[in-house]
Amino acid sequence: MILDELRRELRRVCADGGLGDEPVSVSARALSPEQAIGRPGQDDYPIVKGRERMVEAELRGARGQAFTDSPGGFDGTLDEVLRLPLDDNVRRAVFLSVANATARHLGLAERTAHCKDADLLECASRLPEFVAAGHPGVKRVFLVGLQPRFAEALAARYEVRITDMDAGNVGALKGGVRVEPADAAADCLRWCDLGLATGSTMANGTADRLLASGKPVVFYGVSCAAAAALVGLARYCPLGR
Repeated sequence: MILDELRRELRRVCADGGLGDEPVSVSARALSPEQAIGRPGQDDYPIVKGRERMVEAELRGARGQAFTDSPGGFDGTLDEVLRLPLDDNVRRAVFLSVANATARHLGLAERTAHCKDADLLECASRLPEFVAAGHPGVKRVFLVGLQPRFAEALAARYEVRITDMDAGNVGALKGGVRVEPADAAADCLRWCDLGLATGSTMANGTADRLLASGKPVVFYGVSCAAAAALVGLARYCPLGR
């Protein structure tokens, strides 16, 4: 499992970085939509609609964030986080946010806090060129998790399918593409040339199925910052902070 790999690497870099079993205090808290993404000018983002929340951890002044549909707080030591059972969305989000803060503190990961305001539109506008440069043969893109601006930007250049776990989004049109239910993911993976997945798939436990598909997958956003840096996953997050 990808989170087990991340945990092993995190333990290693903590030891290498002089943290080891030192009782470093960490805390995790859920942010409001404005704290997380500012005022992007549109109200159809999952965090604005209330489907997801951003959990933020801080370790020695370094911030790390992770999206989740099950936000929960935590206050304890780094060692306690490294021993958390990663068996539900609450614990996985805490683990990811702390992993991101730790990797940021150690200088191993960048852009571990979400971009804000107009940067969300700029991020989406850069995405098609990112895909074209890194995957020049791609014609079909599977967007895992509805990110409305990404859907619109990609649909102008590629064939796109979208799935989302929020039943309220299923059937909606974004960029002319109808959002499909989460159980269509397997068919979408067979169909696509490239998967573009929200990093919150790591918090909800579905990332392993994407990685096992054999298709190239790029994770986007802040949730996957430490995993991209320490485990070598492909990531898109040009404007994170």
